[in-house]
Amino acid sequence: MKIFQREQRSLFGEILDWMLTPLLLLWPVSLALTWLVAQGLANKPFDRALEYNAHALAQLVTVQDGRVLFNLPQPASEILRADESDIVYYQVLSPTGEYLSGERSLPLPPPEERVISGEVRLRDAEMRGIDIRVAYIWVRVPLPDAPAALVQVAETRSKRSVLATEIIKGVMLPQFVILPLAVLLVWLALARGIKPLHQLEERIRARKPDDLSPLDHKAVPMEVAPLVDSVNDLLRRLSESMATQKRFLADAAHQLKTPLAGLRMQADLAQREGTSTEELKQSLKQIGRSSIRATHTVNQLLALARAEGGSAVVQRQPVDLARLVIEVVEGSVPRAMDKCIDLGYDGVDPGVPGVWMDGNPTLLKELVRNLVDNAINYTPSTSDHPGMVTARVLPDTFGRVVLLQVEDSGPGVPEAERELVFQPFYRALGTDADGSGLGLPIVREIARQHGAEVVLEDVRPGSSMPGARFSVRFAAGRPGA
Repeated sequence: MKIFQREQRSLFGEILDWMLTPLLLLWPVSLALTWLVAQGLANKPFDRALEYNAHALAQLVTVQDGRVLFNLPQPASEILRADESDIVYYQVLSPTGEYLSGERSLPLPPPEERVISGEVRLRDAEMRGIDIRVAYIWVRVPLPDAPAALVQVAETRSKRSVLATEIIKGVMLPQFVILPLAVLLVWLALARGIKPLHQLEERIRARKPDDLSPLDHKAVPMEVAPLVDSVNDLLRRLSESMATQKRFLADAAHQLKTPLAGLRMQADLAQREGTSTEELKQSLKQIGRSSIRATHTVNQLLALARAEGGSAVVQRQPVDLARLVIEVVEGSVPRAMDKCIDLGYDGVDPGVPGVWMDGNPTLLKELVRNLVDNAINYTPSTSDHPGMVTARVLPDTFGRVVLLQVEDSGPGVPEAERELVFQPFYRALGTDADGSGLGLPIVREIARQHGAEVVLEDVRPGSSMPGARFSVRFAAGRPGA
């Protein structure tokens, strides 16, 4: 149960609730316990006085001529009646139960109680509707076979209640001053305790938008240091991401600059005076090639941005990977034929067990298309010596994986460059193939989003044209409905 309720959770209010709620709940419990203790403290001195009076009256019981007598002197009687707060009663009964002196209506001890002479006992009783406290003692008399006489002293409980009330007042009144003071001290201590959080907030607010330097975790309390470390880790990753974006934009601008500059130069050449028809056609041809290259670069940039932007949530569905690869291969056949490349599919048929996987069909098509285009671009081919590009899908029902491979008969990729080719805009040296250097980074990003890894290896290690084989291993899924 919380004393203070808030619509928005506050660390200050949460801690204050947990500190003040037990304090305010324990306060009435403390008062109740103090009342019980005060009752016990108030009873002890008055009980001792009753016991003393019972002993004093017991000494006044005498035996003369075989009779039990009780003679109360006048001073002793005055002492018993001198109390201003309570009414004091006494009663003396002979061993035979004969009334000797005192209050006749004073209640007797319980009949089942064992009689032990010389011991003062205390009990609570009621007389004429008033609560009283009774001290009684059995007095042995020097008569043969005579039972003990009974002496009782009783008083009302007014003094005890007054004393208990005074004790409660003495305890409670200071608490009315101490409790608000304790609440104030708790408030001030808590405000001082969370002050480093406000200072941290002020330091963060005072930062410039481009300041991603780490926060000083030594200037905050030990409990807040893990939070500051997490923020520093976020700042580090954000800084790396921004640096990557800046580098990406710079590389993209550089890559687009070349085809755009070619377009402008060819347009200027075409507009010169005295340009022949053949030169004009050549300029238009170069303009077409530059526009195609610029369009391809832009499309690749958009594909990479789409792949990276979809890393948070990838809409997946059952996909027949063999059918998808065959569709991509069929769509790439005209381009392969223009370069005299033998492009084909060499894998299992669509629909067989093990070729299904959970993935995004659009992104998977982009992955396969980039692998096939990359193989076509970097595979030398002539009509006399045609190059070969092969795509295949191989299921592994025991390992519950499905393997995609695209290999070519080209010069391959040196081992030192196999990691570099997956970086944006990197292109292997010594090649004149058209490309933007974004195809393989797109492949790796899409594979990562599907929990797969791209492996590059030689097809024929040791030969002059070892070829390149790209392998992507996906987790197999259930067949689609």
